[in-house]
Parts: sequence; structure tokens; C-alpha cells
Amino acid sequence: MDPHTPAPPGPTTAEHGRLADADDSRAPWRRWGPYVSARQWGTVREDYSADGNAWEHLPFDHAHLRAYRWGEDGIAGLCDLEGHLNVAVAMWNGQDDRLKERLFGLTNPQGNHGEDVKEYWWHLEGLPTHSYASALYRYPQAAYPYEELLRVNGERGVRDPEHELADTGVLAEDRFFDVVVTHAKAAPGDLVVEITATNHGPEAAPLHLLPQVWFRNTWSWGLDDSRPVLWRDDTAAADGTVVVRAEHATLGPVTVTADGSPRTLFCENDTNLAALYGEDAVPPEHTSYPKDSVGRAVVHGQPDACNPEERGTKMAFWWVFDAVPPGESVTVRLRLTEGEAPAPDAPDADELLALRRAEADEFYAAVLPEGTDAEDALVARRAFAGLQWCKQLYLYDVTRWLAGDPGQPPPPPERTERNSDWGHVNFAEVISMPDEWEYPWFATWDLAFHCVAYAHVDPSFAKWQLLLMCREWSMHPNGQLPAYEWNFSDVNPPVHPWAAWQVYCIDGSRDRVFLERVVLKMLLNFPWWVNRKDADGSHVFEGGFLGLDNIGLFDRSDPLPDGQRLEQADATAWMGLFCLKMLRMAMELARRDPAWDEIATKFLVHFLSIAQAMDDLGRGHARLWDEEDEFFHDVLTTEDCGVHRMPVRSMVGLLPLSAVAIVPDWVVHELPDLTDFFDGWTRRRPELGDALLHTNHDGYSLRTLSMVDRRQWRAVVRRMLDEAEFLSPGGLRSLSAAHRDGVQVRIGGSELSLAYVPGESDSGMFGGNSNWRGPVWLPVNALLTDALRTYGRGAGVGRPVEYPTGSGEEVAIEEVASRVEQRLVGLFRPGPDGRRPSTPQHHPSGPLWDAHPTFSEFFDGDSGVGLGASHQTGWTALVAHFICAPDGIPNR
Repeated sequence: MDPHTPAPPGPTTAEHGRLADADDSRAPWRRWGPYVSARQWGTVREDYSADGNAWEHLPFDHAHLRAYRWGEDGIAGLCDLEGHLNVAVAMWNGQDDRLKERLFGLTNPQGNHGEDVKEYWWHLEGLPTHSYASALYRYPQAAYPYEELLRVNGERGVRDPEHELADTGVLAEDRFFDVVVTHAKAAPGDLVVEITATNHGPEAAPLHLLPQVWFRNTWSWGLDDSRPVLWRDDTAAADGTVVVRAEHATLGPVTVTADGSPRTLFCENDTNLAALYGEDAVPPEHTSYPKDSVGRAVVHGQPDACNPEERGTKMAFWWVFDAVPPGESVTVRLRLTEGEAPAPDAPDADELLALRRAEADEFYAAVLPEGTDAEDALVARRAFAGLQWCKQLYLYDVTRWLAGDPGQPPPPPERTERNSDWGHVNFAEVISMPDEWEYPWFATWDLAFHCVAYAHVDPSFAKWQLLLMCREWSMHPNGQLPAYEWNFSDVNPPVHPWAAWQVYCIDGSRDRVFLERVVLKMLLNFPWWVNRKDADGSHVFEGGFLGLDNIGLFDRSDPLPDGQRLEQADATAWMGLFCLKMLRMAMELARRDPAWDEIATKFLVHFLSIAQAMDDLGRGHARLWDEEDEFFHDVLTTEDCGVHRMPVRSMVGLLPLSAVAIVPDWVVHELPDLTDFFDGWTRRRPELGDALLHTNHDGYSLRTLSMVDRRQWRAVVRRMLDEAEFLSPGGLRSLSAAHRDGVQVRIGGSELSLAYVPGESDSGMFGGNSNWRGPVWLPVNALLTDALRTYGRGAGVGRPVEYPTGSGEEVAIEEVASRVEQRLVGLFRPGPDGRRPSTPQHHPSGPLWDAHPTFSEFFDGDSGVGLGASHQTGWTALVAHFICAPDGIPNR
């Protein structure tokens, strides 16, 4: 991360001071963090199969036996920036058939609604430098019902509810431990890890706590055969402590000290070849103490499973509590120090934990607006905590992955060549993930939304993440941004410019270096869209699924037969938004450097052309605007100029509202060349003038660029704010509820249909945890409320609209945006019974549950219940953005 313009005077909290010293992605305060994935098994990176079935190639049942190639996983784990040394909690209740050392869930083929984690945990706290973080994991006291969850969910269909952990009865009568893991840094290389387990059940219960320390396996693949080592050093242990030394050629020496004299168990982080492939597959030089040895020693009572010499590349500290009384807690602590020992003046653990807790309160008091309600403050802090915990070390060298490792058998020759044209991709970065279990890999458009929330607490990291997706080891040489790990070549909506502008403004509109870098990179990305997704130069775009998964009548990423083409209202809207944000950023840069004037005019002209094309396509002269329905629709065109409009009222038709921008009043005085071009072009091309809306208000002349003219805007907004269509109690739906009875279309002899589905998808299209046929999604809501504010400050100033439609109440457009956002925030606020609308249905009720907001992937369009991935404090963390910026950001 390059140095940026110094920040103006701001908050002076201790954490803000650390952030000032950590504006580089590899700064010391960022060296250790919660970067360990919650799930490494079942990912594309670990898939070396012939058929490309990642979920089956390395399933959950292999995870405790096989060394990973590209990362590690664990519960509430932390590691260094390179992922060399990892620390995570493991536990055993005396009943399970294995250690609880990673989260369990169903893969996409196993779950009746796709991938689905079957655990309960919450991110409690998180500071951006990871100087303080905590998470709560809820551990059953009965044997974990692995088989039941697999079997029952396997018997259910897409119209059935999922069978969840709470449904099995193992949590009845609160028979569980709440295990809280807290990380606190005394210095960049001095960390305390505290683990506190509380018995909430009615009876005393046993518990084994086994925090594990291990090195990522880098020695088995034929690239670097040097092996680090962990070993017990009794010569350095004080009374009541155990000391373990870690030696690694790159990381340097690290000391881990445990209080309370636990036992220690040592083994190697190597695959158990005998368990997987039989004794005959084990070469003589292979270790006798493979990766699962700790579990065999503890769970299966095999005392000789671990190395008696107490050294290896993986180890566990083992505390045994035979009977934790009901309502009581037990606590264990580790201290990890780079070097031999903490600095002489370092605070002790109690002092450090208390200090960092107080600093977290101080930091968020400065971040949140004064007077923020206590419940909203809790929601925002939990959302920010989730963002911090969902940062993960992402290692993926596509060329090496495709070729295989020199020290291992090559991948099968018939292997699916997924991502084969992305050989330049070589990540070794901490990246913000959408979710730490269902999505343990980045998605570019998800990440853009994460950065808007991040900007309120860690603008340096937000900017680094946006730029990272544009770097030469990420962006394709042809200019495309990688979509997501399963298929980098798929098409994500181009929201990078929108997010960059949001981050720039939230950060005080000061970092011109960042703005220049983003614009320059987007100048490479924009031609890819024009060349690849505008087939005939009509300025109307095809795109593909564009992140909206199953929103259409058919899979929009599939090739169409016989020269047919789907002209997409949302693809065209995304490109209009792209142009306007590039125009706005170029205008900002041109204030100091007139060379940017010509970039501004380029995007002005392109936007005006796109806006015109919304009304008149090249082939068949079909319009995306439907005069009868007064809404925007996708249009299917054929080679003989046949036109089939997709009569679906969905988010596809709302997104054109997002392509709106105000031309600042200073442009007239500060950018005369752009102003002359602006006026001259619209005089020479009067047919483009519909996209330029003039408004006079309080003696000021306002100019607004909008893809949607005033009449269209009113008509679309009328539907959007209709509670019988898009406006739900919890925000804007992705499909109009007017389609509850379904929509049918006959195209080329085929009957196609879809219907409003407020909750889990009943369609196999795109599979998995996604449904854009009714539920509420926070990212597109954020785009639309931002667009409403922009329009309300420009063309719509002094022009109120009815809210909700049919109510008879006229409301200023900016206020409408705020009210929609309040509905979204309301998803996370406790109701009269204490339960939050967004809480997934399978969560039991009661104080132990209702205290914790959850951040799901999307929300039921009728009830607001959380659905899909259950820890998606990626884009769902936008709720913190709504709380921190209740009036939006300044649209300068």
C-alpha cells in the first residue's frame, strides 16, 4: 500500500494512533490477525481431482487427516501474514468421535439449499489492527450429530426447511458451553490468547480445551523441504507455565507460553497416509505422528499417538476440566511472542485485556455518530467485528495449481482446467472474504461493498483491497477483474468505481493518489466490458448473470441458441453507473490536473450514448423500457430482429435508477473546457438531452445526469415504494411481490416461468445459497438508497414522492432513502419479544440467543428472517454503513 496524503486531524483514540502507523498492508500492527480460514477443505484451491468436484475431493471427513496445500483452517484462529504459524482453539466434550477443531457443515450437493454450516458462533469484537478481537463459539455437551445432519438434510428437497443443529435436540436445556476466544496485542509481536468456556447447562459437564499451534505444511510439495519445528523448552518455564518454542526460517523465533501447567501433545502437520490409503502407501521416511495424532491421543485414548520427544510441526496444550459446574466458567491463556519473551515493560494479561477492551469502546465511540442508539451501536460493532474476522490469508498460484506440485503426483490428465486462462493469478494476500465458512474465497463485487463499510473504520485497508483486485497478479491482461474462485471468468457487476468513490468520500475526499490509481485501472477494465459485452456496439450490454444468480427466467450466463441475444437492463444500468462514477472521479481529479478533462468528456459521451440506447436498441429497435408496464425489462432479440420482452418486474428494472449523478456547481467555474464540451455536445446531439435534467432550486441551477427520465423515474419509484411490490418491512425486495402467482413466458416453443419466492430458492438454477426471486439483499439496497439521495439532491430536490405508494404521504426523496435504510437497520434491532427479525428461524429464542445479531447473506422478503450464508458480514456489514452515515455521504 503506497503512502497517501496525510489525513486531516481526526479522532485521537489509541486505535486510531495504531492505524496511523499501519497504513501499509504489511505494517507491523497487521502482521498477526484472525487470518485463518474457517474452512479450507472443499475449496477449489485444494481440488486436484479429475472431475473438478472440489467438495468431494477433500471432504470434511478428510480434513483432520490430510495436510492442506494452500492454507489452514480452525475455530477463532490467528496467524501471521504469510500463514506460517497458526493458533486456534480445539475442544472435546468427552462425547464426540473427534476433536472439535473446525466447523462442520454440508457441501453444496449435501444441503437441500446448498452449502450450509451447522454450527453457532458470533463475532463479538474486532479492532482494525487486530489489537483486540473476540468471538463466541457454542459447543454442545452431547455428541455432535454429524450423521443425523447429513442423513436428514439429504432426504429433504428444496421446498423443505433445512435440518439444523438446534433441531437435533443436542442444545436442549442450554446444554452447551459458550467458548469465548479473545486476542489482544501488547505490541505487534506480543499477543495474548484467552479462552473462556461457560457451562450454560443444568448440570456439571466435562470439557477438554486444546488450543493448537502448528506450522502450515510447506515442506511436502517439493518446493521447500526445510521443516520448521515446535519444541517444549522446560528450561525457560516459570512455575505454573509451559513454554513452547517455534523456529521457522522466514518467520524467525516465536515463543508460546501457557499458564496453568497443561500437558503438551506434539505431532507433525503431515497427512495420515495409512488412514487414507492403507499401510502399504506409507513410505519408510514418513512420520509416525501425522496430523490427527492429537485427536487420537485425546479422543481415542492412544497415549503413544503423539511424539514422546515433544517436538514436531503441530502441537496442542491440553487442559482437562472433569466437571465444570452449571453457570461456572473456566479460563486458559496463551501468550505468543516474537523472540524469546515479552518486553520487560509489557503489561500482564489481565491489564492488557482490560486496556484493549476499554480502547475498543473508545474507538467505536469515535466512529459512531454521537447519540447512536445503544442497540444500533451494538449492531454496528458486531458488523465491524465480522468484517475483521472474515479477513483471511488467501494463497493461490493458479499456474502452480494447474501443473501440480513437483513433490507430488501430477494432477490427472483429464482434470477440468478450471481457471486455466488465469495463469497470471498468484495471490498471497490477506483478503476480505464474503463469509468465513460458506465463502472462504473472495468475490470481486462482494469485496467492493465490504470496502464501503471498512472505510468507516480502516480506510487504508479498504483502499488496498479495491486496488488489489486491479493489480497485475489479479486483473486479467485483457482488463477483466476476476469474478470468484470457482470461475474467475464469470462476470461480476462493475461496482468498483462506485465503491471507490464512496471510500474516497468517507475518508474525507483527500486521497487523490488513491483516486488516480483506481481511475487508471478502471480505464483498463472499461474496454473489456465494451469489447466483450456490447456485441454490436449498440451501447446495450449482455453481461451474463451479473451477480444476480437466478433472477431471470433462465440462466443468463448460458449461451443462447440460433443467434439469440439477451439485452440486459441491469447490465446496461451497471455500465451507466460505471460511466458516471468515472466521470465524477475524473472531474475531481481535473480540478488540479486539466489532463483529466478529456477522461471526463470520454465518460460523459459514453454515458449519454448508453442512456439513449436504453430507449432504442440497435437490433429490432426494441426498448428496454416497457411503456405499458412502465418498467425496465430484459429483452431477448433474434437474428431476424424478433423481440421478446421478459415481463418480469425485478431488481433488473430498478437498477437503472442507480445511474445518476449531480454535476457539481464548481464545474462551471473550475473546469471550463469540460463545461464547454458538455454544453456543445448536448447542443449538437439534442436527442441525448433527455439524460441531462435541469433543476432550479433556491436560486441555484442544478444539473443531474440520469439514465432514467423524469417520467420513467416516477413510474419506477412508484413501483419500488409499493409495499405490494418491492417495498418490504425489511427493505427492497429483489423481485416484485406482485409475482406471487408467477409469470409465464413462451419462447421458441418452451414454457418458462418464475414466481416470487420470499425465502430460500425453490429453483436449482445456480444452486447453492442464493435466491434473487424475492428476498432482500443489502448491497443492491445500498446502491438504490445512494441513488435516491443523489437524485433527491439534484433533479428531485423540492419534488417529494408518495411513501409508501398509496399512503397519501408525500416525503422528500432524501428522506425516502433514509426511511428505506431504517427498514434495513430494523432487521437487526430487537422486536417487542427481544428477537431480531433477521435472526434465522432455526436459532432458538431466549437471552442467550437474542443478544446476538446475525448477519445473513440475504433476508426473507416478507418476514426479514436471515437466509443463505449465516455469517456474511461482508456485504451485509453495510448495515454499519447505514448507521455510521445516516444521511449518506457527501455527494460533492
